Amino acid sequence: MRSIFQTTVLSLLLCSACDRRTSQISATPSLGPEHPADGQVWRYTYEVVHTFPHDRKAFTQGLVFLDGKLLESTGLNGQSTLREVDLSSGRVLRRVQVPDRYFAEGLAVIGGNAYQLTWQAHKGFVYDEATFRLDHQFAYSGEGWGLATDGHWLILSDGTPQIRFLDPATFRVERAIQVAVRGQPVSQLNELEYIRGEIFANVWQTPYVVRIDPANGAVTGVIDFAGLLPPADRNPTTDVLNGIAYDAAHDRLFITGKFWPKLFEVRLKRVP
Repeated sequence: MRSIFQTTVLSLLLCSACDRRTSQISATPSLGPEHPADGQVWRYTYEVVHTFPHDRKAFTQGLVFLDGKLLESTGLNGQSTLREVDLSSGRVLRRVQVPDRYFAEGLAVIGGNAYQLTWQAHKGFVYDEATFRLDHQFAYSGEGWGLATDGHWLILSDGTPQIRFLDPATFRVERAIQVAVRGQPVSQLNELEYIRGEIFANVWQTPYVVRIDPANGAVTGVIDFAGLLPPADRNPTTDVLNGIAYDAAHDRLFITGKFWPKLFEVRLKRVP
């Protein structure tokens, strides 16, 4: 059964009565904070700029591109890792195996530390980003799904419409927002990325990524990534879209999925 969000999004994507000011297709990356009118939700499609190999055995949970490095958190009990990946070849350059009892989730890097969530253990790991040495652990309430940072806070999703902002030193929740599209709560928020003033979030089990105003939780945009992974690249193990990374130095957006054999650099285009 579809969630409220999926039904709402489908109606948005099929709507022909949207504000005509959004009817021009942008041919350039549209990644900056955008400001539609109150209650308006802009819609986006994409074009593939480059295609890179990706480890088909990686159950991607978190993705970060920082200082020329692609870092990835992979999940499942007994298969969870923190890894650095060569973008051009998909080769794993280094990895840390997470203890089998933990199901790793989202990943964020701030202040020289890599923070990795786990799904239901209420525990996260803090590694030295340069060496991958485990430094300490931290606790949080609820499930751990996605993790990002705005350079000041850790931004955490837990599968509910709530996104929490945590102090990376104390892990205290400083504030929270409730994510909604036109007043309807958005749940199943998974992998997160903070991109030029907005939170981008995968919606689990859909091809959609939503753009969220971090000040109030309003969904300002919906990106439809349907068809990103071609049918020829799918097999019985191929799972859902999940994995967003942003190269701020070169304004590049990367998207992949769980057990996907490819990672894509994409350019967004706003559509009617």
